[in-house]
Amino acid sequence: MEIALEPSELQFARFCPRSRVAIAKRVRCDTDRCFVVVREKELLLRALRRVMNYQQIMKTFVCVSLMLCGGNAVGRERWTDRYEPLVFEGMPCRLMKPIDFAAKQSFPVIISLHGAGGTGVDNMRNLRDWNRQLAEKKRREEFPAYVVAPQSKGMWNVDHLKKIKSLIKTLPQVDMKRIYIMGHSMGGHGAYILIQIDPEYFAAAAPSAGSGRTRTKDFIDAAKISDLPIWAFHGDKDRVCPIEKDQKVFDEIKALGGKMKLTTWVGDKHGVSGKMIVGAENGRTQLSSERCDAEADFMTWLFLQSR
Repeated sequence: MEIALEPSELQFARFCPRSRVAIAKRVRCDTDRCFVVVREKELLLRALRRVMNYQQIMKTFVCVSLMLCGGNAVGRERWTDRYEPLVFEGMPCRLMKPIDFAAKQSFPVIISLHGAGGTGVDNMRNLRDWNRQLAEKKRREEFPAYVVAPQSKGMWNVDHLKKIKSLIKTLPQVDMKRIYIMGHSMGGHGAYILIQIDPEYFAAAAPSAGSGRTRTKDFIDAAKISDLPIWAFHGDKDRVCPIEKDQKVFDEIKALGGKMKLTTWVGDKHGVSGKMIVGAENGRTQLSSERCDAEADFMTWLFLQSR
């Protein structure tokens, strides 16, 4: 029987003798979840529950210790608290507002699409590592914007886009000429999907490892999005979503004289979502034409894009 585990659960399982006995083999693993073949499902689940319970007890002990000792961490705002939880037309969503509303100023919107690891309805797993980076005070001060992070139960589609658009309409002081979208893995896939549905709505897109898995059929029509500024990211050792598919999209847009940048993370596999915003020394960027903005800093580049 094949079941899916969170990477943290698999990590616990490696150190638990009983769960190691229950696991026959690991089939595949990406940043969102791991798939394993198990001999005895109940034995594995019981072992994991024991380990997870122990971890929770230790976390509680640490928290109580900090409270008793007057630790500085107690009462400190978590970065996730900067994202207001809400449910809009049945869609769980997190919303971070600009850090300061100045009179007569309008703000861009960054739509953040999670990958498969964020699916569900808990309205928490939709916040990913790039959301933490966007929530940093200095970055919010330099690049004030709304960040809309919806949560889906499956692949991103036209219904999600309709709800996202409706939500954005309710926000005050939005610069509708600067609607941006970004995401990793399934979220990058979703970014490619949504910009094809309505390319005129977006000012820029940043899909990371989003061009599909090995078995995914081609779904990106380069002609529909060639005039939209796109900055894509991909690890050249990615075995979950092969870079060849993104390279194919880039080559097609290049042939059309389009506006796509493709940064390859040399030597990296699938877990590269934390590099989109901050960059890394192993990044190698191609430009599809002279129409591309060659700005090397991601946030600066993003905020320069406007319809």
